[in-house]
Amino acid sequence: MNVEQIIKEGQGTIVDVRTIAEFRGGNAANSINIPLQELEQRLEEVKNLKQPLILCCASGGRSGQATQFLSHKGIECYNGGSWLDVNYFQTR
Repeated sequence: MNVEQIIKEGQGTIVDVRTIAEFRGGNAANSINIPLQELEQRLEEVKNLKQPLILCCASGGRSGQATQFLSHKGIECYNGGSWLDVNYFQTR
């Protein structure tokens, strides 16, 4: 299953790893904000989210880092890239 399909079917949770200020400036529908620098401290909260996680940010760089980190912690997650792309997939 690919990221686009997971998003379209509303499976899992969309997690935006940008800063709170960036998130407030615009975000993917139904996404939650857990900034990249807070992931480690909020790991228990992240583990309780409906998986798979689709991680997004501005361009895919930070969400790529988050995907790598969380995968190593045994969490099923995918790099969704830009939040704009994630939002687009939801509305198609």
